[in-house]
Amino acid sequence: MAALLSTGCRQNTKSNMNEYEAGAFGFDLQFLMQTDTPIVLSRADGREQLVVSAKYQGKVFTSTAEGMSGPSLGYINHRVFDPLAEPNPHILAYGGENRLWIGPEGGRFSIFFEPGVEQVYDNWFTPAPIDSEPWSIVRSAASSVDLTKTMEVVNYLGARFSLRLDRSVALLDAEGIRRALGITPSPSLRTVAYLTDNSITNLNDFEWTPATGTICIWMLDMFKVGPRSLTIVPFARGAEEEMGNVATTDYFGPIPHDRYAEGDSLVFLKTDGRYRSKIGLSPRRAKGIAANYDPDAGHLVVATFDMDKNAAYLNQEWSVSKEPMVGDVLNAYNDGPLDDGSLMGPFLELESDSPAALLKPGQQLSHRHCVYHFCGSDAALSEISQSLFGISITQLKEIFNP
Repeated sequence: MAALLSTGCRQNTKSNMNEYEAGAFGFDLQFLMQTDTPIVLSRADGREQLVVSAKYQGKVFTSTAEGMSGPSLGYINHRVFDPLAEPNPHILAYGGENRLWIGPEGGRFSIFFEPGVEQVYDNWFTPAPIDSEPWSIVRSAASSVDLTKTMEVVNYLGARFSLRLDRSVALLDAEGIRRALGITPSPSLRTVAYLTDNSITNLNDFEWTPATGTICIWMLDMFKVGPRSLTIVPFARGAEEEMGNVATTDYFGPIPHDRYAEGDSLVFLKTDGRYRSKIGLSPRRAKGIAANYDPDAGHLVVATFDMDKNAAYLNQEWSVSKEPMVGDVLNAYNDGPLDDGSLMGPFLELESDSPAALLKPGQQLSHRHCVYHFCGSDAALSEISQSLFGISITQLKEIFNP
């Protein structure tokens, strides 16, 4: 199965499993159809397509900008689908380039740890409604789909939350990209983009407050790593005394200097899948946008999301001593070997959170998160990176490879 784990926008390895090359969108679609009846969203010409799964928690598994034979742009962990593989009790890490989770992962409000246990990996378990249980399709059309899931989760304080998650996924056309990003991509670029609109509704008969603990919408995008790929995150400038650190960089311990860099208005994280590391930006620092660039694949992926600089965001760190109502709105992750030498992927992630869901019974909180893929030449991609981040592709290539 290792041969199935392709990397980047270019892949020529032939597969004997079906008519498509390993790494192609058609290959991944046929792979998923062995265990699922996925929803395929597409435009009339068939070039821009998404695979969405109700069985697998409403995930956007992958996308393409070049039809069935084009590159599969999301990360899918093919090994986890093996019926002979022993399931991981902590998480069924199927992958997927966009998934809806709820947080926080750690801390006093955590929904991944049972009440009172030590917050270490052995005690960490992903709630079944966002890990293994199927969701329901509300409506499906050619280029959009709506899904829903009603669930209960218990937090570290022992509070039982009853809630409903609603989610819509819709392809964006060229005009939608222009309105959202304020750019018109070069016609030479292969592009696919989509909007996800996600909401959480309080179904309890009590209000969610700091006293009960509360939850949030947590969006995670998983993509393939490359030997020279890097994540780009712009930040709001200002004195640390007033705005705090530019980024949280110690989620898993200090990040080596050759893997993390801060510029005047951008931070960079090396995402080669060789060193487990994570960064986060607070709502005071983040700008509602992040990206990852893979020079070997000619692939720039951009994520945008709603944010409120004046709202409270939850701390997701595995620490009950941290203030639970002060956390990051954006995270970027690079996979790497765990302490025992095993590897979950490798993959990279771009993540965003909603504010804390301080909701009365029946109230709803929504969070939009969009994904834009651009594949093509350095010159065409440089127009995008200059417009959105003020940096050229040539400069990006030199961040960790001077």
